[in-house]
Amino acid sequence: MARTPPDSLFPDIPPAPDNRFERHMTGSGFSFVAGLDEAGRGPLAGPVVAAAVVLDPAATPSGLNDSKALSRKARETLFEEILATSIVGVASASAREIDATDIRKASLIAMRRAVMALPVKAGYALVDGRDIPDGLPCSARALIKGDARCLSIAAASIVAKVMRDRMMVRAALIHPLYGFDSHMGYGSARHLSAIADHGPCPLHRMSFRPLRAG
Repeated sequence: MARTPPDSLFPDIPPAPDNRFERHMTGSGFSFVAGLDEAGRGPLAGPVVAAAVVLDPAATPSGLNDSKALSRKARETLFEEILATSIVGVASASAREIDATDIRKASLIAMRRAVMALPVKAGYALVDGRDIPDGLPCSARALIKGDARCLSIAAASIVAKVMRDRMMVRAALIHPLYGFDSHMGYGSARHLSAIADHGPCPLHRMSFRPLRAG
């Protein structure tokens, strides 16, 4: 995987994400410019989920922003609009893959899988953060705080977050003792208490504290 230095082409963070990065790349001759982001680096349980989104410039949903800056209701609404208007790929890396590598590597693996899951071949990828995943089928650029600067990355952050939340709601039906539908696997007091009472389940990341031995 490649790590890029802080980028300087468009250094200022705008009040809301815009499409200057996508326009720059399409103006350079690239088609199907995909934004990449992930959700779920911090939880004690569940997968890390990544999304790749190619926005339609003529039908970009309004209100796109970093998923952390949006309410759950706004994310759900924008999620449906993104799926209706954009080209989307979603993928994940499991808790076991996270334990076998580390959360950074697993996140990048999930991002590469999301690009490969697109129904079209991406011409260029704009990746949130400092790292570019290994094995991408296209050229790419990492953008620090990309979800606050770049519309397609913001859209990817929304898709990844909503998809992961829905996965954890389903997980709560299979493992009802842990309350995954309320905390999504993060280390809340309720979650920590459930782990203390019942021990971990197969969705727990055993390499994360306090689950990690030693």
